[in-house]
Amino acid sequence: MSEIQLPEAFLKLGEVLEQGQFELLFTEEKLRLVYLMNDAVESFLVFENARMTGQYREDYEGELEAELSVTEEPEESYVLVVHQGETVVTIFFEDLSEEVYLYDYGEIGHFWVKGAEYLRQIEYKIAIVRDKLDYLGAKYCNQTERKLAVLADFPPLNYCCYPAVLEQYVVPRENPWVPSAEAHQVMQELAATVEDKKLLRCLKFYQKHPWKRSAKKIAGMLQEKRHAEVTDLLMEELKMAAANYPRRKFTDEEENQNRKTEKRASERKRELEEQGFRINIFREEPFIASRDSLQYKISLMIWEKKGKKRKVQIEEFSADRRG
Repeated sequence: MSEIQLPEAFLKLGEVLEQGQFELLFTEEKLRLVYLMNDAVESFLVFENARMTGQYREDYEGELEAELSVTEEPEESYVLVVHQGETVVTIFFEDLSEEVYLYDYGEIGHFWVKGAEYLRQIEYKIAIVRDKLDYLGAKYCNQTERKLAVLADFPPLNYCCYPAVLEQYVVPRENPWVPSAEAHQVMQELAATVEDKKLLRCLKFYQKHPWKRSAKKIAGMLQEKRHAEVTDLLMEELKMAAANYPRRKFTDEEENQNRKTEKRASERKRELEEQGFRINIFREEPFIASRDSLQYKISLMIWEKKGKKRKVQIEEFSADRRG
């Protein structure tokens, strides 16, 4: 990128291009570039009064070369030239703005990896909140989110021990096995709140001796029923923090189909609860701006009654088949 003094939106444009990301969306007569999209946020850079020439390769995954220039006549405007391998895309635009949409992710759940699913949901939510904080800034996160986001730097809970996605999709952080002081503080506060004295002692030992084996020991403790109050408190705090944001809205037809799916899931939930099972309900939903292949789905997390370790079973309900 050329050396130009530009507003924050342009700095974010440079950041995205340097990372090799160039996903354009053509919606509502606007040309958008995806900045950050996850279950908590859909964020875009909008090219104002734009026109595009050349061939945009939607499926391109190679290296990018990009150059931004400013024209002064007849009035100030911008030209972005992006090389996708041998093809070139040129975007002429008058200004660059940002659009940010925040959503309730408290009951979002993806069960891509088996085992300790409830801990993987915690890891996933912490990860998307951390991305929101890192990319968009503190003004887009409430106080609880800012507090819990530091747990992305706590190996017993992050992808080191409980990745929510398969290994090939993990985005590695620098020194992921090194816990931060802020993460230690939050975990110790959670343990103290529920008066889990044994876990608190182990956390303090881990703080003094941040060994990999210590992290794995605590990760194992978090699966035990006697430490359930800590993970339950964490799940509840994440849910309450997300409740400040609205849910995604779909078309009337989609909403009607979603309600039918929710009804079937609720009937099954009530049936299981009458049998004495504890149930958590989760949903998967597609993005609004970019309709991906993800289908609206309801999942029931069914807590097993027996054993010293916490285990769950998952039942799924989608529009085209019963769970």
